[in-house]
Amino acid sequence: MSDPALSVLLPVRNGAAFLAAALDSIVRQTFDQWELVAVDDHSTDGTPALLDAYARAEPRIRIVPPEGTGLVPALNTGLAACRAPLVARMDADDISHPCRLRRQIDLLAGAPDVGLVACGFRHFPRQRLRVGMRAYEAWQNGLDTHDLVMRDLFVESPFVHPSVTFRKALVERVGGYRECGWTEDYDLWLRLAAAGVRFARLTETLFFWRDRPDRLTRTDPAYSTEAFRACKVHYLKEGFLAGSREVTLVGAGLEGRSWRRVLEAEGIAVSRWIDADPRKQGRILHGAPVLPADTDELSGKLLVTIGTRGARKGLRAWLAERGLVEGVDVVFVT
Repeated sequence: MSDPALSVLLPVRNGAAFLAAALDSIVRQTFDQWELVAVDDHSTDGTPALLDAYARAEPRIRIVPPEGTGLVPALNTGLAACRAPLVARMDADDISHPCRLRRQIDLLAGAPDVGLVACGFRHFPRQRLRVGMRAYEAWQNGLDTHDLVMRDLFVESPFVHPSVTFRKALVERVGGYRECGWTEDYDLWLRLAAAGVRFARLTETLFFWRDRPDRLTRTDPAYSTEAFRACKVHYLKEGFLAGSREVTLVGAGLEGRSWRRVLEAEGIAVSRWIDADPRKQGRILHGAPVLPADTDELSGKLLVTIGTRGARKGLRAWLAERGLVEGVDVVFVT
């Protein structure tokens, strides 16, 4: 068998309920020069039998035993087993559009400077989809250029992990997947960005992300707000805040105060707060003054900790009026 042009990496644990639909969506791809590397992470349901049945019927599907237990070992085991230079991620409860792999591989073939390509995605089912998840979907789908991804890199994870295709060598170069107490995918995106990898997104909706109560994003502590903050601070200290001992926080609400705690735990003090609420202005909050938005005291590094939906546009206009440049003077972290 000749080597495939693209490997689909699918880790799974107890995914029998939806696995057939996920596998069918890959088998039905218009691009056919693929292999699917399935890593069964010690499933105790019907997953092993289902994988065996598909592998017997479809020679492009290979089952690889995991080295260790858990998602990260399964991902690294599967990544090492992938034979193609391009790797598409897939999860056992999601569905890929029939044209997804073709469109992603074509973009990478025509843009050798791009290391990772995502695509538009849509949650399903939508009947009980919460407002926050709808907003996250719209925000992420709007990050359709490398510059927009980089601008909002510390707001949230900019990609749905199983919707991306990447160059295997680049991911291996930054160390593959890691367990750090926060999500393995966001950690990988931040390392790739720090290494200078360029991102792209196809605007078409080519991936369908199943929303269910027991999804890892809802149940795993690595997806908690606290874990995300810890991840962001770790990489901010390596980049934007490298060498900084103090920072200005824009937003003196509950989110800003939570950021103060995690920053100070890492040795970075909040020297001042900026807040538009006149009731807070003039106060001393945790040893630092709360200043109005028209203050002239905007030297040093700023982090915007205001996560109110729809607020970023106005905040960006305010920053531009002050001559502050995102990524150089200021970073949005919520």
